[in-house]
Amino acid sequence: MDFDWTGEDLAFRRELRDFLADVLPANWEEMSKDGPGSDVQAEFSKSFCPKLAERGWLTQNWPAEYGGRDASAWRHIILGEEMWRIGEPRSSQYMNVNWVGPTIMKFGSEQQKRTHLPPIARGEAFWCQGFSEPEAGSDLVSLRTLALRDGDHYVVNGSKIWTSYVNRAQHCFLVVRSDPESSRHRGISVLLCPMDLPGIEVREIPSVVGDRYFFEVFFSDVKVPVGCRLGAENEGWDVVTYSLAFERVGAARYARAELTLDELAKLAAQRGSLEDPRILEKLGEARALCEAARLLTYRVIDLREKGRPPSADTNVARVAGTMAERAVAELAFEIFGPEALEYGHFAEAHFRLAMTAGVAVGTTEVNLNLVSSRFLDLPRE
Repeated sequence: MDFDWTGEDLAFRRELRDFLADVLPANWEEMSKDGPGSDVQAEFSKSFCPKLAERGWLTQNWPAEYGGRDASAWRHIILGEEMWRIGEPRSSQYMNVNWVGPTIMKFGSEQQKRTHLPPIARGEAFWCQGFSEPEAGSDLVSLRTLALRDGDHYVVNGSKIWTSYVNRAQHCFLVVRSDPESSRHRGISVLLCPMDLPGIEVREIPSVVGDRYFFEVFFSDVKVPVGCRLGAENEGWDVVTYSLAFERVGAARYARAELTLDELAKLAAQRGSLEDPRILEKLGEARALCEAARLLTYRVIDLREKGRPPSADTNVARVAGTMAERAVAELAFEIFGPEALEYGHFAEAHFRLAMTAGVAVGTTEVNLNLVSSRFLDLPRE
């Protein structure tokens, strides 16, 4: 793998940073402290994402026929790094570009592509992900939400939990069990479910992460048109695994961790904390973890750019990213002490968001299990 950026890529990063310096408001740091799930950031993304789209940047790595510019996957990760570095002003729309759109491209009908891809490319679409359930969180194949075929509709009953971004979502990437006699990976389907259908109820789950971050979604006899099914009936697990491979490296959170670590190092020097060899050691460890997360993510991007199928490298990169975020967050608390617990303190804000990294897209433990079985080829027993 060649680690040198092309001149064009370096120029794009500079142009993107200049653009962000111009369009982000002076109080952006305050606006972004609760992360991309907040109402403030979601509202801001309504004007921000169309500006990216006007410049051809939002979906530049997509094929031109779907609103992209046939740019490389490396342009996609540059965009992701610069967005996450300063707090992700795309809000939940980062998911659309990273995995919702590409999954629809691969498995969707022509009608689904015409319906869903243009709004995403214009920066107008809001999606949420209907994966986890009360008794099927990290063990996704234990899901129980049923979608029973009734003529031209599926009748959906069940619930999803820990769903982010659902309060503004227009559609839900909904994973259901369409064969009630099936188990585990079999009998699963994916529905591109409109969120304004009768029978859908949304309830917020209060959490330490922040307001408007986690929700429960209840489905009571919701009639979803069969035309909303993505891929073949009962063969949705292939759709899910494809989307997860994109999602696990979709958020370049290590870029935010690196920026936070740089600030921590400056403040530690001002406080004289660098006299403590233990602090120096932890600064070095956190820096190494950030760099490992970045390079392992680049490994996945390199495979994607070469057209190779998803692999367990995505799980390795995800675990590394989680470890990096957590190491930076814990170091911040050690340097600042009790003051870091004050709401709105940048250390506290980073720690709250770091907590979500360990549970999103499968918990760290689940990803470690996948690394052991798929990457290291270790026995399950």
